[in-house]
Amino acid sequence: MITMKDIVREGHPVLREVAEAVELPPTEENKETLEEMLQFLKNSQDPETAEAYDLRSGVGLAAPQIGVKKRLIAVHFTDERDELYSMGLFNPKIISHSVEETHLEDGEGCLSVDREVTGIVPRYKRITVEGTTLDGENVTLRLRNFPAIVFQHEIDHLNGIMFYDRIPDFQDDLKRDLQ
Repeated sequence: MITMKDIVREGHPVLREVAEAVELPPTEENKETLEEMLQFLKNSQDPETAEAYDLRSGVGLAAPQIGVKKRLIAVHFTDERDELYSMGLFNPKIISHSVEETHLEDGEGCLSVDREVTGIVPRYKRITVEGTTLDGENVTLRLRNFPAIVFQHEIDHLNGIMFYDRIPDFQDDLKRDLQ
């Protein structure tokens, strides 16, 4: 079971590396890793389990955040229409995006960041993501608003990008210039 002690914190080099594509079909080890990542998110949102294991609540997790340099993400959340997004994806990639941007009013947080970072994180309002599910199905997801933000945040982790790298007026020693 993944717990907070397994979550790599900001400043660790793996969070700044580009993760490697996973060969498909995935190995049992890669499937187990992705299943454990998804289970962590479910556990983190269950009040009793979260309290018992001292888990911070999360809606998304990328493999580099547990020290695994592979292109795996898991998400577990509901959108503004109460639609559940609960899946693990191998090799997710954004294949198109809108010009229009959006952001979370209160900014973004991250399981790998133990401090509050304030600022608006500009994200594309609509994206299309391709990836392969835990069941081996190739999917194309058209996402907007909150789901689009979550997927962009996790896919950024696969490319060594932290959310605060995208905050224009945020200054910090750990911030990277994306220009």
